[in-house]
Amino acid sequence: MSNRSIELDDRIHAYMMGVSLREDPIARRLRDTTAAMPEHNMQIAPEQGQFMAMLVKLLGARHCIEVGVFTGYSTLLVAAALPKDGRIVACDISADYTSIAQPFWEEADVAGRIDLRLGPALDTLADLLAAEGPDGFDFAFIDADKSHYDDYYESCLSLVKPGGVIAIDNTLWHGTVADPTVKDRDTEAIRALNRKLHTDPRIDLSLVPIGDGLTLCRKR
Repeated sequence: MSNRSIELDDRIHAYMMGVSLREDPIARRLRDTTAAMPEHNMQIAPEQGQFMAMLVKLLGARHCIEVGVFTGYSTLLVAAALPKDGRIVACDISADYTSIAQPFWEEADVAGRIDLRLGPALDTLADLLAAEGPDGFDFAFIDADKSHYDDYYESCLSLVKPGGVIAIDNTLWHGTVADPTVKDRDTEAIRALNRKLHTDPRIDLSLVPIGDGLTLCRKR
């Protein structure tokens, strides 16, 4: 019995992965391709991707948003969890990173569910709100530049329907959010959002210690 989350050392993490992770071979090859890149730490952990895919299925989600695509690993997993007529609007500014993703999306037969939109995500989210109105999406995942996290959150909160979920990545930020001596812009932005979410009456809240911290916000 324990009244707090277990600390995952390498041994326990390896055991957990061995008895839990069910990774599609195409997703694994995309993850391996990304692992060879200098920016590989921008990709989510596979256990987090599997967790989000299950969440999408539990929600019965059909319409999703992703803010920050990188090489498309999380996009692939979420798209694969959607029904065939579902869609995920995937927002990113990099044609280079997302070009790595697209052959894997095609091979996994999920490209038709992915609406990739290149450009500033806040503009894309504003366009979605203007074109489709509020409360039209079931799930949103935010994993982009940290200085705009609060702006992305507010935009997604307008777009997600009541009962829908916004998942926000990196909310433990390698543990630096708990170190008051760390005061860089990204850390301060995440701290500020974490404080805001803690008392936001518009949502139900859980910060899950998976990956680098994943905050789940259920719109009331």
